[in-house]
Formats: sequence, C-alpha cells, structure tokens
Amino acid sequence: MAITQMAPYLPGSILDRLDEARQRTDGIFDLLPSASIYERPIPERHRLIFYLGHLEAFDWNLLAPRLGLQSDSAELDNLFAFGIDPVDGGLPTDIPSDWPTIDHVQRYNRRVRTELDEALRRSARVQSDPDLASGRLLNVAIEHRLMHAETLAYLLHALALDKKVTHAALASDSRPAPEPRQVQIPAGSATLGQSRDTGAFGWDNEFEVERVDVPAFSIDAFPVTNQEYLKFVRAGGYQNQNYWSPEDWEWRQREEIAHPHFWSPRVGSSASNAAAEWDYQGMFGTIPLPPSWPVFVSHAEAAAFAAWAGKNLPTEAQWHRAAYGAPDGSERAYPWGDESPTQTHGNFHHGSWEPSPVDAHPAGASAFGIFDLLGNGWEWTSTRFGPLRGFEPFPFYKGYSANFFDGKHFVMKGGSHRTDACMLRRSYRNWFQPHYPYIYATFRCVAA
Repeated sequence: MAITQMAPYLPGSILDRLDEARQRTDGIFDLLPSASIYERPIPERHRLIFYLGHLEAFDWNLLAPRLGLQSDSAELDNLFAFGIDPVDGGLPTDIPSDWPTIDHVQRYNRRVRTELDEALRRSARVQSDPDLASGRLLNVAIEHRLMHAETLAYLLHALALDKKVTHAALASDSRPAPEPRQVQIPAGSATLGQSRDTGAFGWDNEFEVERVDVPAFSIDAFPVTNQEYLKFVRAGGYQNQNYWSPEDWEWRQREEIAHPHFWSPRVGSSASNAAAEWDYQGMFGTIPLPPSWPVFVSHAEAAAFAAWAGKNLPTEAQWHRAAYGAPDGSERAYPWGDESPTQTHGNFHHGSWEPSPVDAHPAGASAFGIFDLLGNGWEWTSTRFGPLRGFEPFPFYKGYSANFFDGKHFVMKGGSHRTDACMLRRSYRNWFQPHYPYIYATFRCVAA
C-alpha cells in the first residue's frame, strides 16, 4: 500500500486490512531462503518453519468453526496451533527433518486463505455471529498476525547475514545523542484501558477503564540512548551486583550477559576494557554503535541502569501520565494530540528495519515535551502485567492474557519501529518476561 509522506496510517475495510497484514508477514518470509526456514535463531522460540504455518492455523482455528468450515488438515491445524513458546509434547523434535516440508505447509496456507476468504465474503454466518459482524474476531486475526510480523523481524535479526536475503547495506549514523534531561510532570490522573461501551476493538487486557491518581514526578525527556547506556557499561555496571535484583544477577551470570544483545565489541577491543569501542548488529549489517539511537535491552538490564543512575523505571500509570496527559488536566489519544499517526510522529508501522535518533520526530512529542514515546522501541515499565479492574478474558481465547498474570512479566508501552500503527492506541498493553534480550525494547527513567 503506497503511503504519502504526510498521509495518516488509516485502515481501509477490515478485509483489506487482513490482506495487508498477510502481505506484511509474507514479506518477512520472502527474506528467508528455503534452507533457512528450518533455522532456530533464538533458543527460546520455535524453528522458523513453525511460524510459516502458525499464522494460517491461528486464523483457521479462530474463524473456521464460526463460518461452518470443515478441515481436511486436522494434524496441521493442531501442530501449528501451539503458542510461540516451545513446550514439551505435541510438537516435532528439534530435528528439522521431523517437521513438515515447506511445500506441505505452503499448500496448507493457500487452502486456508482461499476457504476463509470465500466464506468471509459470502457466508450468511458473518452477519449472524456477533463476534464476526462486529469485526472483533477479524481484528484478533489481523493484530495477532501483525504482532508476529514484529516477532519475525527480531527472529530474522538474529540470523547470520548469509542466511537471509539482505537489503541495502546499513548506513552508519554518528549523530550525537541529545543532552539527557528530565521533565517535571505535575500530579494528575492517568486513564488506563478503555471502556467496552465504545465498541472499539481492544484485547481483553485493555478493558475496563482504570483511573489512577499519579503524584508529581520527573521523567527522562528521551529514551536512554546507546551513548548514555555506554556510561553504565564503562562504569562496570554489568560487574556490580548491587545494581541487580538477585534473580536478575543470577540470570546475568548464568547467561554471561556483559552488554546489550545488539552490541558487539569492536574487533581488536575487549569487552572488559573500559575504553572498548562497540558495534551495532543491525538486521542487514554491522555499523559503529549509533550514539543517538535508543538502547535495546532486557528489563533486567534496564532496571540495573536505573538503579545505577539513582532512579527508577516508570510505572504504567506514570508512563501514561507523561505520554497522554496535558498541563490543563486533559488526556490525548496520542502523545501529540488526536491526529492519526503519520510518518512525522515517530518511527513505527514497519517503516524501517532499524531505530532512529531519539530526537528525530519532534512532532510526536507529548504535551509535556516528552519525545519518542510511540515507536523506535517498546518501553519497559516497573508494573507487573496483570488485569485491569473489570477484566474479562476473551471467551474464544481465554489464555491470551490470563496465562501471563503470573507476576513474572512486565508491562511495556509505546511500540517499536516494526509495530503496526493500529497497535499505537492508548490502551494497548504489551508485556514480556525480564530476561529476554532479543526484542526491540528500550526504557526511560523517573525520579520522585
């Protein structure tokens, strides 16, 4: 879909949006030569062949029963229905030859799309089923696929260059980072979630509305940059147990974490040398570490930096207050106002394979002058993922959120450069466990 420089990322019809989402994920798989489909670039995730079938199987298992469709591939419906985390039992071994062939999976995908599309356009059940007629199930299918477009991006990011179809060489970016500063946010309220009464789509964890009184605090005007995080590395932050929780320190030692995942010591330098120079490992190449880009780290690393700096990670409510609040007490749909997202507001909507300088989109700043809140990297909060008051699980997907209300996952806000614009709504909540360093996640700090 061609997008002009200033055009908002507005959706068309819901079936057009489904088609566009498919194009997004198809484009990711186009970067994989056949020999790479059976790779497993991140140990905590499946081999890539799983994702080739999972997207269509999810759509089929979600929509086919409502449309009265019968499957002739129950084995694949079940195989690819598993979640993104590898589990014991139900899946083939980790031997690539035990998985279905690429041709077999592609035939399955074509059949699923053909049958679903025909039924969605012609079946009378679409209007008689409230979840279909309202678009709720199709929005689930669309956003699930777009979430996986981002998952696939960081999975491919972890692949060696010779295992994927490369694009143009990554250009170096030596622009200096903006001078760090904090902005004072006055006491006020933050509105989390959204009301079911609006009829707008949201995942189950986005409901109901919860208003939180937030005392005054100060927050970083920019996400922490590579340049700022380098000070923590050079100060021996990865070697000082005092900055880490016991669980985070045990993980850091066990996994021998000594720097951010996307960094690598420059050839000829030593990671233990305080004067070491660093490179950034991009999707399609390696460049000197860009000072002005946001640093991508796990929650454990972000929390350690905050402790070293004498600050904290923001709560979900603090982040909301800084992002969507205004001095007059009102709240906005987006940090910059109520205008739909465009390219001028931030680095999101699959617009780039890499982040950009944290001060590159001043038009996206909040009413309080906080930059880079949407796009360019999900932002960690200190809030453990849990239900808002009034939470009800989706009856057709009961475990989507509830399975992660375990006190072991943290809320993330904002979005990355690979996040679709439809998931930039104020109520959207992402979450991850604290020891997963592969995602496009950054952070900023707060102080009382």
